[in-house]
Amino acid sequence: MKWETVIGLEVHTQLATKSKIFSGSSTAFGSAPNTQASAVDIALPGVLPVLNKGAVECAIKFALAIGATLNRVNVFDRKNYFYPDLPKGYQISQLAKPIVEGGALTIQVPSTGSGQAEERVINLTRAHLEEDAGKSLHEDFHGMTGIDLNRAGTPLLEIVSEPEMRSSAEAVAYARALHTLVTWIGICDGNMQEGSFRVDANVSVRPVGQAEFGTRREIKNLNSFKFLQQAIDFEVRWQIETLEDGGRIEQATVLFDPDSGETRMMRSKEDAHDYRYFPDPDLLPVKLDEDWIEAVRATLPELPAAMQARFQSDYGVSPYDATVLTGSRALADYFEAAARACGQGKLAANWVMGELSAALNKADLSIAHSPVSATQLGALIARIQDGTLSGKLAKQVFEGLWEGAGEVDAIIEARGLKQMSDSGELEKIIDEVLAANAKSVEEFRAGKEKAFNALIGQVMKASKGRANPEQVNALLKQKLG
Repeated sequence: MKWETVIGLEVHTQLATKSKIFSGSSTAFGSAPNTQASAVDIALPGVLPVLNKGAVECAIKFALAIGATLNRVNVFDRKNYFYPDLPKGYQISQLAKPIVEGGALTIQVPSTGSGQAEERVINLTRAHLEEDAGKSLHEDFHGMTGIDLNRAGTPLLEIVSEPEMRSSAEAVAYARALHTLVTWIGICDGNMQEGSFRVDANVSVRPVGQAEFGTRREIKNLNSFKFLQQAIDFEVRWQIETLEDGGRIEQATVLFDPDSGETRMMRSKEDAHDYRYFPDPDLLPVKLDEDWIEAVRATLPELPAAMQARFQSDYGVSPYDATVLTGSRALADYFEAAARACGQGKLAANWVMGELSAALNKADLSIAHSPVSATQLGALIARIQDGTLSGKLAKQVFEGLWEGAGEVDAIIEARGLKQMSDSGELEKIIDEVLAANAKSVEEFRAGKEKAFNALIGQVMKASKGRANPEQVNALLKQKLG
């Protein structure tokens, strides 16, 4: 039997407000436990929540960015459950009338083998505002659990997709695109290690051709794209093997163990009715007027999708390259500055995604901390374009830029890296190479093409890599008849 995977993602995005969603407590990360938990956060008797306007504006920004419907009147509900790190015994969230409904995100899914990418549109179900819970700490407590309520009340936008993804690759592409968008528009810092962007994956399988969904299991709190892919792949294999062995899948919440690469059951999955949702009596409905929405719209930057289309038309890059280059605002700005500096968009894209990215990854640096500026990279590419440098020599100049050895032309001059393009000088070297490699000349004239490449290699070696490869090719063919 052939199986189809069905995946929907719920992404908890921590909103970039300085204070919590219903109190004035700080949202800063890294403070000592329970030092950022006010009377509201720890639910002391008599306290009342006050909604953070900034959190609402973050949700409005997101809705506008994905073309979603903004519910002009939306309501907060109480989601009732009991857990040690939930001091009120309920979480303030949104169910019946969330602030955002619908919308869509276009993603580029890499195709295996072809090097191309397939464009897909993933529809969103909703995005709703809610408060985060605290955190249970199990380390260094001699068998006991400690509770840190610093996170309690931190503003979240939970973004729920339709179950339209059919592979872990699609799920990762969607999560990456969403991560790019929320950081791009400034509503989240995107720090996955600190829990600012956490993914829950709902995974099920069904026989190919079956319309009815299989029983889903929810993988909780995945905080890296690598773990997201590994967790889904394991869960899919496990579900298929279970069904093919005659077992049945029970709806459950599971955790992913990165060390073993396996998922393990945490608890049987609750449904919405188990939480006994009802409207929160302490919070009035939120009403959005058109002036407020338009004021927020005016703060939006050029969005990734629009910039991707512009990069394709203005700089001639592929859709997949445009997606990579808009992986962050900083990367997009760097690429565009380099492309404008050299006037060679495609070549600039190749260098940014190739040599520069490799160097940054090796040094564990972000694009914002690149030792090579966009202007410098543009100047380097311009020297390739005008024939001053070959691709091989350009890499040596790049190394000099990375080391802080000066500007492009100064490095070329100081290290003698200018490409040799003088035909008289090249002819002299070629004549010497032909005289010293009579056997290769004879083999080429006997029809062995490899001999020609060997001769080119000898010329490049004799010129210390400075000979213009195109000129060498043309002159060699001319001399060999």
